Amino acid sequence: MTECTRKDGKATFTIQIQFQQHATWQGTIAWAEGGKIQKFRSELEMIKLMMEAIPRDDEDKEPGMSSSWG
Repeated sequence: MTECTRKDGKATFTIQIQFQQHATWQGTIAWAEGGKIQKFRSELEMIKLMMEAIPRDDEDKEPGMSSSWG
């Protein structure tokens, strides 16, 4: 499996909002550079997926942490 990352810390996402329930959005997010699609149940989960798509140089991942894009 190949992981696509960009050195400039930017990524392109396509977001499709399918429902709005309980004052939040549900839908799908597609990560263009990674070629992956993931469903989300809230705006917070959508933002978390975006943050996970772009690893930061100053962040050390703890052993055993997995990405939701898997």
